[in-house]
Amino acid sequence: QVQLVESGGGLVQAGGSLRLSCAASGRTYSSYTIGWFRQAPGKEREFVARTTWSGGNTAYADSVKGRFTISRDNAKNTVYLQMNSLKPEDTAVYYCTAPEGDGRGWHYWGQGTQVTVSS
Repeated sequence: QVQLVESGGGLVQAGGSLRLSCAASGRTYSSYTIGWFRQAPGKEREFVARTTWSGGNTAYADSVKGRFTISRDNAKNTVYLQMNSLKPEDTAVYYCTAPEGDGRGWHYWGQGTQVTVSS
């Protein structure tokens, strides 16, 4: 019922910027949540950022606060992750994720997009 497709990953030098996109299909009501996770090689998948389609309840992992910004374009059913001042430790596969409607827990996942930050 819901499909998520990430794009925008790539190779960037430390200190650079990237903007990731997540195109969502299905219903995207204003109260529904959308988020980003990432997974580095050999590490567990970790939370990065979340918001709602109305722009409320926004939160970030401490490791990215002040550097990353989550936003959305409701007309395009697309959520973005603007990543600035990138560090090598930001290297990971980044995933877009959403719960089932306004339910609890992350249920839908995209295929991921690779972000590599060189030192």
